[in-house]
Amino acid sequence: MTLGEDIIIADWFIIHFTENPGMAFGLEFGGSWGKLVLSLFRVITVGFIFYWLKGLIKKEVPRGGIVAVSLILAGALGNILDSLFYGVIFGASDFHQVAEVFPEGGGYAAPLFGHVVDMLYFPLFKGYLPDWLPIWGGDYFIFFRPVFNLADFAISCGVGLLIIYQKSVFKD
Repeated sequence: MTLGEDIIIADWFIIHFTENPGMAFGLEFGGSWGKLVLSLFRVITVGFIFYWLKGLIKKEVPRGGIVAVSLILAGALGNILDSLFYGVIFGASDFHQVAEVFPEGGGYAAPLFGHVVDMLYFPLFKGYLPDWLPIWGGDYFIFFRPVFNLADFAISCGVGLLIIYQKSVFKD
């Protein structure tokens, strides 16, 4: 797919190819140094989550808590792997041409400096907000605008489950 291309499955389910250069919602900071700090932070955090999960398993925490932390770990690891390899394997994407796999001269970025591919887009409601609403009244509105990937989905589900199982996971 080219950058920005859509495959419409249904009005509320669209595969939309985009690349996220930074963190959640495409936020970035500090250019190359910021990307390096973010990548190192992600790797260190995954190490801590793995260690935490290992401890939860030893404490025989209920399965829901183990699944919650496992989903967060898997999602974080998935985003790291995407950032680690995507820029090495592919050439730069653009709006007119599909990115080349294993381009001559290498990919567009060094390991851990690549983008994370996001593709799931669920615009569940589209329409105009009521005129009586302060500030945004009459504006066009799309409910659930973020584009995300399966790793983000795993992290979100894991956090939701962690909230549900918080008493068993954080009992100490």
